[in-house]
Amino acid sequence: MRAQKLEHVYLSSKDTASNRYIAVIPEKVPVKAWMFLLDGFGASPENVLMESTLPKYAATQGILTVIPLLSTGSLYFGSDDASQRSLKEQIEGVAKKYGLKDKPFFIGGFSIGGTCAIKYAELAVNNNYPFKPKAAFGIDPPLDWEHYYRGAERVIHLSGKEHVNQEVAYMIDRIKKEIKGTPEQALGNFYANSPYSFSDTTQSAVKLLAGTPVMLVSEPDLQWWLKERGYDLAFINIADDAGFINELKHLGNKNAVLVTTFGKGYREPGHVRHPHSWSIADSSDVVQWLFRFSRP
Repeated sequence: MRAQKLEHVYLSSKDTASNRYIAVIPEKVPVKAWMFLLDGFGASPENVLMESTLPKYAATQGILTVIPLLSTGSLYFGSDDASQRSLKEQIEGVAKKYGLKDKPFFIGGFSIGGTCAIKYAELAVNNNYPFKPKAAFGIDPPLDWEHYYRGAERVIHLSGKEHVNQEVAYMIDRIKKEIKGTPEQALGNFYANSPYSFSDTTQSAVKLLAGTPVMLVSEPDLQWWLKERGYDLAFINIADDAGFINELKHLGNKNAVLVTTFGKGYREPGHVRHPHSWSIADSSDVVQWLFRFSRP
């Protein structure tokens, strides 16, 4: 007998490609808490179920997990206003549909999904949302769009436009579109859009989570990145993640945690080695950590 059931929910009869979610619902145990779990760039709820054991394991422990595809689609930016509005609407809708308003709520995600989750946690505090996460986590998320932009420019400089991964050039253009300029033109917009900004000495975003438990998981396999992609510390997410957690600790957050792993990153199908993967997060460790903060 399976320990969970999957419910596919479409929020618009005219849109089956986005604005939907899969709910992974515990069947053998009562629902003790609930969680939103966001995928990275190119997102799909089905991909999360293939890449990670976390949703189904969480169900065995009594966590109802919702894996959304926001109204902004699979190529969502995560921290932008439209994605955040859609996420907030889905969270409030799910709470009502499944009667969860008095249950502990958690949020997390992989890559840009982690960016989206951490940004939501900040906005929930800043704007006093009805559903503030008891704890938030990110699996190797980019958090500082200024750092990402400058790192991407450096990758193009080192590699040459004709040899660079096309995703890098795409993200430079996408950042300029979403944030309305370059760091030189719109630094304030970068600060407002990023969950963390190294150069923002006011800590305007980070300090919002001084009282919220946060876990980030990263596998900084620098040798893999150098060999396989030609990237160095300027263009992998460990710098953002370590800086973010360090600032939270200095702000007095005793539940800010950075987990670093080695040799755990593999992607499915095919079990292909990649340190930027869902698999670097151990499902039982994440759930055990979340339950430390599960008081209603």
